[in-house]
Amino acid sequence: MLNTANPTLCVPSPAKLNLFLHITGQRENGYHELQTIFQLIDLHDDLYFQVNQSDAITLSDGNAVDVAIEKNLIYRAAQAIKPFAQLQNAGCEIRLDKRIPMGAGLGGGSSNAATTLLILNELWQCQLTENQLIELGTSLGADVPIFIVGKNAWAEGIGEIITPLDTLPCKQYVIIKPDCFISTQALFSEKTLTRNTKPSKFAAYQQNTSLFGNNFESLARSLYPEVETAFQYLNQYGQARLTGTGACVFLELADDVSTEQIDAKDIARHAPYQAYIAHGINHSPVFDYIQRDSRDSD
Repeated sequence: MLNTANPTLCVPSPAKLNLFLHITGQRENGYHELQTIFQLIDLHDDLYFQVNQSDAITLSDGNAVDVAIEKNLIYRAAQAIKPFAQLQNAGCEIRLDKRIPMGAGLGGGSSNAATTLLILNELWQCQLTENQLIELGTSLGADVPIFIVGKNAWAEGIGEIITPLDTLPCKQYVIIKPDCFISTQALFSEKTLTRNTKPSKFAAYQQNTSLFGNNFESLARSLYPEVETAFQYLNQYGQARLTGTGACVFLELADDVSTEQIDAKDIARHAPYQAYIAHGINHSPVFDYIQRDSRDSD
């Protein structure tokens, strides 16, 4: 259990990549069925938590992002778990130091929400199980559950059916964030979006990863010239991929930092837009701050 007397707790909130993303169907309620692999990476935001007895939740953002607090996923996550707090007059001051670019397909907002649920579950002594936290997270966003599980995973359904992949090799990536914002809702609304990709298995992915792409790639490349530019640049060095619905485009490199033929730092340095070098990680760093055995499922 975390020490609630700790003045301020700083927790890294990691990003993710979708190593592939297939839309396999659509439910009657409009939600899309998917298959994907989530790969956690060491690019992260920092979230600062300071509990108090004010019975209030305050949120500050050093990047001054113009989002109403009622719509902010961190605030919504804190409000969602607050009714379960065992502390009297449970309050918290939360501060975000953002490094994960917004609107990038890297899951920054979902990760922030999951980190908030996990940490406040401890600090406020809510005693919710992993399954209960996943249920709360699903109500906030389809990508939130993966960050609650905190492991690389094969995901299905709308993203809530999660199978951890403990043996997924962690690679090095160059990630480019084009200078555009992609509307996820707009891409899902496109009539030409492939929504009936045949469901597959992880074993098939292991046998031939090149057959597994992103159903949003062709749309993003055709509708957003900046995304096309990023693809053309990274494709000089290998097979570039889109993560999520974009806008980030990434290239998987060998485990070593560089070879005579390719150097991650040089690729990032000469990229047409903001570039990041990231490494895959096996588990979320959030769990370095909480006890795993306190998260037993129902």
